[in-house]
Amino acid sequence: MKHVLVTGASGFIGWRLCQRLVDDGCIVRALLRTPQEGPWQESVLGDLEHLPDDLMQGIDTVFHLAGKVHALQPTWQDDEEQFRINAGGTRRLVALADSAQVKRLVYFSSLSIFGMPPKGQSYDENGALDYQNIYGLSKYYTECNYIFSGNDIPHVTVLRPAMVYGPSCKGNMNRMIEAILKGRFPSIPQGYGFRSMVHVDDVVEAALLVASRDEAAGEAFNLTDGSAYSSRQLYDWISYQLGKTPSRWTMPVWLFRLMAFVGDAIGIVFGKRFIFDSSTFQKLFANARYSSGKIEKVLGFHPKHRLQESLPDIVKEYLNHRP
Repeated sequence: MKHVLVTGASGFIGWRLCQRLVDDGCIVRALLRTPQEGPWQESVLGDLEHLPDDLMQGIDTVFHLAGKVHALQPTWQDDEEQFRINAGGTRRLVALADSAQVKRLVYFSSLSIFGMPPKGQSYDENGALDYQNIYGLSKYYTECNYIFSGNDIPHVTVLRPAMVYGPSCKGNMNRMIEAILKGRFPSIPQGYGFRSMVHVDDVVEAALLVASRDEAAGEAFNLTDGSAYSSRQLYDWISYQLGKTPSRWTMPVWLFRLMAFVGDAIGIVFGKRFIFDSSTFQKLFANARYSSGKIEKVLGFHPKHRLQESLPDIVKEYLNHRP
């Protein structure tokens, strides 16, 4: 790799990937929606619907992270936009890369292409396909139709990271920290909501590995840190980092189900998502455990980070930059 394009360069993973590539001596071109400084030598303004014709000029490797993420409360407009951007936008990007004779393409897909594994089990790359939302469908459709077919790029690889954590991470992890900080996080019983996760630095290492190894060409890899964490474990560990004593009592699962049912009804009546509904219930109680044994076996990849050891830095970073 000499001259690299990173889409989604300003994101949580993309920023760190760019920094690592520069440190390794690569010339990095970032595709950005708005002008900004960052760990890259070149930048191009655009998005997946408005790609410059010369975007791939001189590029030998592409890391494609950009896309439309799934909405918390999707509408049909959100669904249409996700498919148009994630599938249609990637089709145009791959066509440009193909025409420019790019040698390597790493596509960041999603584990949401799979259903939720039965409790106590995990899905590998052959897990049951059960698109939980249009986002997952758009990602799998893109893998099949634009990444693994329809182009002559010699080396294409798909990475499907689990929920990514690390200092400055956003989304559900920050919402959980804030809820525990304010004493608003529910008292969840033990043994529910096991979820695979992976540290951002391990995602970057895996991306570089699959781009450089011939064995990764034409393959898709799940990516986790090798563990699965329950919602209760996260609650206890974060509480400890915040200097709070975890609650010893827990609410029964049936009461959470009832709250979710009531929350759904309130959302329908008022046309706005309630603070606790079926979607929240799923995040806390559903099994989202996946296996990354394939990348370990084929490429010898072993993650270096685990969530419990990473939480002190995550919580400290959040408190230092808390809104």
